[in-house]
Amino acid sequence: MPQSTSEAGRTTASASTPLPSIATTGARSWRDFALLLALACCWSSTYPLAKLALDTIPPITFIAARSLIAAAFLFAILWMRGVTIPTDAKAWKLFATQQLINSTFPFLIITWSQQYVPASNTVVLASTTPIFAFLITSLITRHEPATLLKLAGAILGLAGTILIVGLDALRGLSREIIAEVAILFATISFACATIFGLRLSDYDPMVVAAGSLLFGGIILLPPSLLIDQPWTLHPTPTAITATIVMGIVSSALGLMLFYVCLGRLGTLTTNAQGYLRIPIGVGLSVLLLGESVPSNLALGLLLVMAGVAAMTVPTERLKLR
Repeated sequence: MPQSTSEAGRTTASASTPLPSIATTGARSWRDFALLLALACCWSSTYPLAKLALDTIPPITFIAARSLIAAAFLFAILWMRGVTIPTDAKAWKLFATQQLINSTFPFLIITWSQQYVPASNTVVLASTTPIFAFLITSLITRHEPATLLKLAGAILGLAGTILIVGLDALRGLSREIIAEVAILFATISFACATIFGLRLSDYDPMVVAAGSLLFGGIILLPPSLLIDQPWTLHPTPTAITATIVMGIVSSALGLMLFYVCLGRLGTLTTNAQGYLRIPIGVGLSVLLLGESVPSNLALGLLLVMAGVAAMTVPTERLKLR
């Protein structure tokens, strides 16, 4: 029997309360880290699938389509579970804010910037999200322990990312300074989203993902119709398949896992999946797109794993005051 609207997808706590304090010292099971790896796998498919889709589908229409496909998929599952979406304005304000800072704004900015910034540079700049999340957590919100070990992990992960992508990416930075600064703003937005997302911990993660994706798809639908005129497009079967798979795997399942990880692991540990996505994404690109294996993959992967380990170890030692 479906739940009532007041109970749908949330606990008795208010979602408008301050950021919950995340305990990072408790024992974690292998399931917690399996969830983190699953999230990294879902989101690492974004690059190769987007590359296949964007060949014949413009960016705005692509993002709108994958968001609406993902929302439809999650709403179907919620219907089968007998869970209804909250209808109160407070809930939808939270969903809308989270979607804007975690998806709509940063994805549009990065899509625009990639016209001027090489993919390798984009990967390096986007990989600064854990560092921004660390700085915001330690200096502003202080909602969980920000330790020197986690900072070292963020830096090691960034170093590993640079090695995997290639040192040439560093030499290419600052050539298109405006676009590169825009990417940094997008990564700051991602970092803020991992912190703001804690306010949604009282809701069922699937409800949050479904509501956020529906809002994101609806807000991009008018510009898609006006600018891209989708009825005039001729997407290939490969592009359509990539969009559907990305909507279900990357957007629907990925976003749901993201909120699960936030609730179980906290902001800083959840951000560690950003580094796991790099080697997984490279592997998928080699497999699906036939790209070459980076020469520094082994060393870069070692640094990435060391960084992820440092960011996920629960400890209160070396806490920044």
